[in-house]
Amino acid sequence: MAEEQKKPRRPVDPNSAKYKLGQIAAKAYSDAAEAKERGELVGWCSSNFPVEIPETLGLYVVYPENQAAAIAARGHGEEMCQISEEDGYSNDICAYARISLAYAKVKDSNGGQEMPQPDFLLCCNKICNGMIKWDENLSRELNIPLFMIDIPFNPDYEVSKAEIAYVKAQFLDCIHKLEEFTGKKWSDEKYEEVRELSGRSSRAWLRATAKACYTPSPFNGFDLLNHMAVMVTARGKKEAAEAMELLEKEYEENHQKGESTFRVEEKYRIMFEGIACWPWLRVTSTGLKSRGINMVTTIYADAFGFIYDDFDDMCRAYAQVPNAINLEKARDKRVKLCKDNHVEGLLVHTNRSCKLWSGFMYEMSRQIGSECNIPVVSFDGDQADPRNFSEAQYDTRVQGLTEIMEANKEAK
Repeated sequence: MAEEQKKPRRPVDPNSAKYKLGQIAAKAYSDAAEAKERGELVGWCSSNFPVEIPETLGLYVVYPENQAAAIAARGHGEEMCQISEEDGYSNDICAYARISLAYAKVKDSNGGQEMPQPDFLLCCNKICNGMIKWDENLSRELNIPLFMIDIPFNPDYEVSKAEIAYVKAQFLDCIHKLEEFTGKKWSDEKYEEVRELSGRSSRAWLRATAKACYTPSPFNGFDLLNHMAVMVTARGKKEAAEAMELLEKEYEENHQKGESTFRVEEKYRIMFEGIACWPWLRVTSTGLKSRGINMVTTIYADAFGFIYDDFDDMCRAYAQVPNAINLEKARDKRVKLCKDNHVEGLLVHTNRSCKLWSGFMYEMSRQIGSECNIPVVSFDGDQADPRNFSEAQYDTRVQGLTEIMEANKEAK
């Protein structure tokens, strides 16, 4: 087992990227709560809905997926899931959805993560079609409008002009309907400002995550799972762009100083595939850290970096998120991350909640392992329902991965 470097833990520096990013993520919810108190309309927004639309229109939105992850990480996922199950929702559906449906009913997370009740819903199905039924049920239960953007799965390697035109029509129609409902007006000038800031945030974020190319990595990969919340909720804001640029700078400085937020010797480097197992985040993190394994990269973090030059290019970018592309392109993205970041093993979270993601991972992970010549192991879990995880199984699988990586090193 790796021994942790005995360095005294200092309070988080208020000038650090970590502190600033935490404040930005929290502010999205506090701003929405204050807007609700003023009588303004507040929406619930799916994580891959184009943030540029509500940001340009000046709408206040919060994110049920982020909320569900926070509730699960703070130990309240099971009780919230059970509330929905008692109402007849199957425990086979997404745990995020079950938590969200429960919160809409009881309006209390028991200390998990509070957010104002919605006046409208913004939904995009490009990560899964379960989002549609989730929001349709919320819309019916709360008697509020649902604004939907359909971005279809792309069976081809590249995004066609026809798909860009279809997605653009969806975006424009949604903007028009939101203008009618909210009374807010779209401004091309404001959109250009948001586009520029979103690009700044995304480029800095992707440059920061790419610092894992250094050996050892200047950061603990689990840091990314916390910082990415800002890329979901606020990447079109100036403070987000500045904080992401600061994060990039700090990671580069860590490398120059020979420092890292991974506080033990980095013996092995892996890619983590899938959504984090939020109820068991400490267990999954410690199980790796205790063996000197650093999770240096994950497609889950990089997925929220959107790079584009204009409105049409934005439509193309949103049509290329991990769950909306074919297996070959999804595989190639991951293979590139593995090779760029000198990955020695792949750990796959077979997530009961996210069946679309987990369903194709058996074949994809086989191809990644073969292309990169690295061992692959998987463990069963869930992004928010703690009942679907076995600590003993996880420990066994990680130990097996460690032994294979160790043997591979000795054979070189």
